[in-house]
Amino acid sequence: MPKMTPSEAMAEVLVQEGVNHVGGIMGSAFMDLLDLFPAAGIDFISVRHEQTAGHMEDAYSRLTGKAGVVIGQNGPGITNYVTAVATANMAHSPMIVLSPSAGSISVGWDGFQECDTWNLFKPITKASFRVPHPKRAADILRTAFRAAYAMRGPVLVDIPRDYFYGELEEEILKPSQYRVAPGGIGNPEHFAAAVEVLKNAKNPVIVSGRGVVDADCIETVKELAEFLGAPVGTTYLHNDAFPCDHPLWTGPIGYMGSKAAMRILKEADVILAIGTRLSYFGTLPQYDINYFPKTAKIVQIDINPMHIAKTHPVAVGLCADAKDASVELLGRLKANMKPKADLTPTYNLVKAELEDWYKEIAEISEEPTLEGRMHPRKALEVVGKFVTDNNAIATTDIGNTSSTANSYLRFKNPKRHIATLTFGNTGFAYQAALGAQLACREDTVVSIAGDGAWGMSLFEVPTAVQYDLPVIATVYNNGAWCAEKKNQIDFYNNRFVGADIWSNSYAKIGEAMGADGYTVNNQKDLADALDTAKKKRRPAVIEVMTDGWRLAPPFRRDALALPTRYLPKYEHLDKKHFK
Repeated sequence: MPKMTPSEAMAEVLVQEGVNHVGGIMGSAFMDLLDLFPAAGIDFISVRHEQTAGHMEDAYSRLTGKAGVVIGQNGPGITNYVTAVATANMAHSPMIVLSPSAGSISVGWDGFQECDTWNLFKPITKASFRVPHPKRAADILRTAFRAAYAMRGPVLVDIPRDYFYGELEEEILKPSQYRVAPGGIGNPEHFAAAVEVLKNAKNPVIVSGRGVVDADCIETVKELAEFLGAPVGTTYLHNDAFPCDHPLWTGPIGYMGSKAAMRILKEADVILAIGTRLSYFGTLPQYDINYFPKTAKIVQIDINPMHIAKTHPVAVGLCADAKDASVELLGRLKANMKPKADLTPTYNLVKAELEDWYKEIAEISEEPTLEGRMHPRKALEVVGKFVTDNNAIATTDIGNTSSTANSYLRFKNPKRHIATLTFGNTGFAYQAALGAQLACREDTVVSIAGDGAWGMSLFEVPTAVQYDLPVIATVYNNGAWCAEKKNQIDFYNNRFVGADIWSNSYAKIGEAMGADGYTVNNQKDLADALDTAKKKRRPAVIEVMTDGWRLAPPFRRDALALPTRYLPKYEHLDKKHFK
């Protein structure tokens, strides 16, 4: 076996895993490994804040299927990854966090930049590993990749900073020698039970999730839908899990999703949930519609056994890869029953429900607005059409405008929608868009963020310029944290504390950082700015002047209550004074 240093051994593991770039900010703790990257053929993408690298690699992983890799200085460099890693963990995105720690001889002395990041990250990763000896560096890193792919999520590798140095003899292994690709159909006996449930369905509905996108089985889900005569809804913030131009597509369920999808799902007697954990937040009542039926029989397919029946009891659970299971299920259905004879009534039902929904949101967008400001829904109409027409990748943040975008983002192809998902952190969209552009260099990438979320990510515009990432940032300048502002209207009698946001011009800030800037307040100018930015292929910041009083309903009305106040000095704030 060849002699090498721990740094060389880890670099070779990265090479064998096909890692072509690592994100982060340089630091002395890992400089010995960093020095090897150019010779290893690994680019180092230097961001302005480590959180960005985490979101960037999360998006990269979702689009490529490859584990993203990040690194940072021990202590504060690694703790800056917490939010991004927690997001990737809930998004099931494979990621490797290379985490240098204090030197092994000084652990426990509260030295410079010392922090027990190994324990800190345990609750928000699938696993946290520690290199116990320099000679185990490659082995532990291989184990991390194995865990990240097997358990689908981020894994932390804690490396004492002195363990990058030394000598060892190490065999360079190919990934096929230490991990297997996920897949399989699960327990064959369960398929017979699933077929029986689906054979007897009167109103079957398919719910298509992230697993369908990851496993590349959209075509099989189409066949299943057409065979069963089942309308298809996509899971919350996975709008690309079924093509919007298919006549059985009903749109996304969940907050600010499609009422058509929810009304149809409400009447289902059997739900075939493919590649989804049916998350708690993604199936809560919306628009005053308690749409997830209590009595429907559920056939759930998910690769993680811990997700089967986690939130809803199932008739049959298939612990399996979405594609392998879908192909097997389709084959068994064809052998045991005839296809739906006439899909016309189902097509007509879907069309009618969608038309009602489109009419409703069009009427909302006609509400009057402040002078010089456009309705956020009018802006999202334009952006949504641009995304669909250009087969663009859209990244969305959290907040009033980004959430409302769920009503307008429609995709004909998978791996086009990258959302912050259920961790719900602000600042995600633009940072993830950089990773999406790294993964898909030739595609158009559009980020959608309100001015609150933009304030947490605008400092990365120079990163986009430096690495020639022509992301189009659409920034909705509504002057407030509007989702929380809506709560203060509904529950706190219009007392706005901390709701206002001020900026002179986000477009001009973008220009000062090297991007192209546009300021628009009507649909035509917004459409023109999007087309121009697409043609120029340069980083762009499109500031959309929207009305901050056109607000979406709160995500959960049960999460807040009208205030009760007992102390005399606060009595005037009590709910009895609510108007």
